[in-house]
Amino acid sequence: MVEKWEITIPELTGDAPRRAYAYLPTMYQSQPERRFPVLYMFDGHNVFFDEDATYGRSWRLANYLDYTDTPIIVAAVECNHSPDNGRLREYSPFTFIDPQFGRITGCGQQTMDWLSGPFKAEIDRRYRTLPDRQHTWISGSSMGGLMSVYAVLAYNQVFGKAAALSPSLWLAAAQVERLVKTAQFDPDTVLYMDYGSRELGYRDNMQKQFRRVSGLLLDRRMNLTCRIIPGGNHNEASWERQIPFFLQTLLYEP
Repeated sequence: MVEKWEITIPELTGDAPRRAYAYLPTMYQSQPERRFPVLYMFDGHNVFFDEDATYGRSWRLANYLDYTDTPIIVAAVECNHSPDNGRLREYSPFTFIDPQFGRITGCGQQTMDWLSGPFKAEIDRRYRTLPDRQHTWISGSSMGGLMSVYAVLAYNQVFGKAAALSPSLWLAAAQVERLVKTAQFDPDTVLYMDYGSRELGYRDNMQKQFRRVSGLLLDRRMNLTCRIIPGGNHNEASWERQIPFFLQTLLYEP
């Protein structure tokens, strides 16, 4: 079951409404004493329903979770659709200059302050969650993937695990590397990252930066899973096919 409601994010977009989503696992009603891990996701409009998705195709995540009886809650929030690069601003931890979009002032810290603060508090109040960091996870794709890497490193006291699909590591590469080198994270932190083989040529430094960031994380003894997906591309249909792989990483208990 997916619940949907409207929220505002005053810190970012004032009183402009956007959609929030919460997936509840199949056993949520029948096991009223049970509490569940929570996976927070970016681009919530693309996660569950094709009719809400930007390009008419979602991850269809609820279908997979229902079919497999996966015992997690998923909380997701729609991105900023402002034509003034709203999504880029909210999903960038860093200010950067892009040849196509010009100067983008990164609001990723404000986004994460809100998501890890007021929004997480609302989810913990509404639902039977396991609110500790070991059971609080985050995931996204593209810019949402970059934000997931940022979240698990810079907000490690909140998020113990992350999955970053096709993360935009090429953006502000020096700042990304500095974050990876200096962030303080618990030794039990888990990170999943992947790219599709077909998308690696989209930007000149994508493969190089993926290799560079992965190596730095391994040097710091991150519990890291990395994959190159044969035939994988930069779209929701490809990310849907990776659901079993990244969920297996997040759900793994030693």
